[in-house]
This record gives sequence, C-alpha cells and structure tokens, in this order.
Amino acid sequence: MPHRDIPALIRHLAEHAPGFARRLQQAGLSPADIRSEADLARIPVLRKDDLAELQAQDPPFGGLLAVPVAALKRVFQSPGPIYEPEADRPDYWRWASALRAAGFGPGDVVLNAFAYHLTPAGAMFEEGLRAVGCVVLPGGVGNLEQQVQAMHALGVNGYVGLPSYLNALLDKAAALGLTLQVEKAFVTAEPLPPSLRQTLHEKGVRVVRQGYGTAECGNLGYECEAEDGWHVPEDVLVQICDINTGQPLPPGETGEVVVTLFHTEYALVRFGTGDLSALNPEPCVCGRTTPRLMGWRGRVGAAVKVRGMFLHPRQLEDLMRRFPQARAWQAVVSRQEHRDYLILRVAPAADADREALAAALQQAAREAIKFRLDGVEFVDALPPDAAAIEDTRTWE
Repeated sequence: MPHRDIPALIRHLAEHAPGFARRLQQAGLSPADIRSEADLARIPVLRKDDLAELQAQDPPFGGLLAVPVAALKRVFQSPGPIYEPEADRPDYWRWASALRAAGFGPGDVVLNAFAYHLTPAGAMFEEGLRAVGCVVLPGGVGNLEQQVQAMHALGVNGYVGLPSYLNALLDKAAALGLTLQVEKAFVTAEPLPPSLRQTLHEKGVRVVRQGYGTAECGNLGYECEAEDGWHVPEDVLVQICDINTGQPLPPGETGEVVVTLFHTEYALVRFGTGDLSALNPEPCVCGRTTPRLMGWRGRVGAAVKVRGMFLHPRQLEDLMRRFPQARAWQAVVSRQEHRDYLILRVAPAADADREALAAALQQAAREAIKFRLDGVEFVDALPPDAAAIEDTRTWE
C-alpha cells in the first residue's frame, strides 16, 4: 500500500478489522465514501474512553486489530484499561525521526528512563533508539542512585524520559560526588517549562529537545534545533478538530489533536487524543516542511497527566468505592521544584481510624491505579461540587 494512500488504507482496515467496519457502518459510510483526507472528517472521532469501551465490549482490541494476535511483537496495557498492540516490525512507534532530530545516533549510550512494565513507553523508545543506532541502558523508573552509578560507569551521554526525572538524576549525581556525561536529552510525557530547560542546560545537558506522543499513537511531534513547535512526522496524519463537532479547524485555531495512523495492522483512524493544540503550517527555519503543533494547550476531558501518566477520575472512583469510611475525597496535583506531587484529600467518617485508612489508601493506590500518593490529607468536609481532581500546577 503506498504511503498515505487513504482509500487503500480504509478498504484494507474495513476488510480485516470488523470493529472498524462497524464504525463506518454506524456513521452511514462505506469504504468507497472515504477517498481523501477531507473525507476522513465524515468518520466520527474515536476518543480514549470510546476505545476503552469498545475493548471492554469486544476484547481485547475492540475489533480494531487487522492481523492475528500471534503476528504481534508485544501487547501493552495503559490506564483505562486500554490494550495497545505493537506489530512485529522495527520502530513501530516511529520515534527514530524525532531522536535523529535531537542528535541521537551511532556511538551514543542512552539511559531510557521510561517504564517497561505493561505500559508501552519504555519499549517504544528502546525501539526508536535502536533504530538510530544507540546503545540502550534500560533504566525504567526508580532507584536514582543505582541508575546514576550505572550512568557514570558506562559513560552514558544521552537520556530519554521525563525532564523532571533527568533533573533529579543530575541532582543525585552531584550529591554522590559523581560527574555525568549526559549531553543530549529527548524528553516527553510532561511539560518542559523554559525554567526547567534552562536548569538542565546549566547542569551540562547541551541539547534538550521535547517531543509529543501518546501510548496509542507513538510519535506525533518533535522539536528541531529551532525549538519552535513540534514537527508532525511525515508518517502520520494529525488534524486539529473542533472538540464538539470533530471537524478540522483552520491553522492556528486551538482544538483537539485527532490522529490517523497509516498502519495496516491496527485500525486507529480519527483517534482523539484528548489533548488540545494548534497547527502552524508555515515552513520552519530548519528546512523541514511538515506542519508543527504549537505546544500543549490543555485537555478536552477530565483526565490529568501526572508524572507522565494520565490519571482518570474514573480510576479514582473505582478505587474509592473500596473505602466507605471515606465520606468524600479529592485528588490534588501540585508541583514544586519541577516535580509533580499527588495527594488524596479525604473527609473521613467519624469513626474511621485515620492512620489505618491513610496506609490502606497508599497501598491501594499503588496496586490498583499504579500511582504513588505523596500523602493523604484529612479534612472535615469537601464542597459538594468539588472536582475529582484539582490540578494546582503552573508551568512558568
């Protein structure tokens, strides 16, 4: 199938992915109706919650998988839960172009500080790093001292992960009296405020480039040397759409990032990421001609990204059903010194054992929703209209 051949893609997916054929049918469409990029807008946006519901009704992939499960390389689980298939081919998530733009290549030894367990980030960036010829230290998340010792011993000169975690690694190295050689970093999954980029530069990281992507879609944008927006890769279609109608918006207007992958194995067509941005179609001074996403401008729904992972109110509701001794609750996200903090604010029942309740909540949060709580704060009451998640962070 020729690259970006939309009619051929739609025909193939409708024939091999019954869930996608149902999507078309429910929209009153046939594959022959989708002949161009403009025609794609006739297909309703499929949002993350819709995808989770599809998969629950028709496990495990909602009928969107267009190859046998046995043909896959890996399968991941993200919060929701949502299962993401990885086809058996190199750099399926397409991060190589982003990493090359940040200067990664043969000879680099790179710490990959994304999680490898169930969620796809660790494996997807390892695939990208290997595609550009890097040696990978699969650090994952946690154990700063052990990672710093390994980075020092192995001469690690590159980093992929959260920018706040790189800052923490550099601080730990300084505390241990060790000098790290990290000169280039590709960071994503949380905002990179100018103050943090400057801090990393001051600590010796010469190149700090930011990218944007999702667990379902992989690479959707990356910075070049101009650091002026995120270049959309050539191998994906990104539209900015009205959050109510799903129709594409003119350049410069803020809307939802809606993605169509040109993958024949998995029917991710008109997928709404829930993120808000705008497109700049003007050529960049770097010479690349693809449009650029002009940063992250918020979320469509109620999910909040904390330490690089989305926290859904639905996850919290499921968790808190286990604790009838909590009369009311609210998660509060804050940020200090470039680090996210998550606490749970709880109005307990009069006869609740607060110490035992706090300990049980800490453990249940780690096990059930994979988030570590930085504390449980007890209050007498919460407003009846209190949001499930209160995000107090600013990004100066």
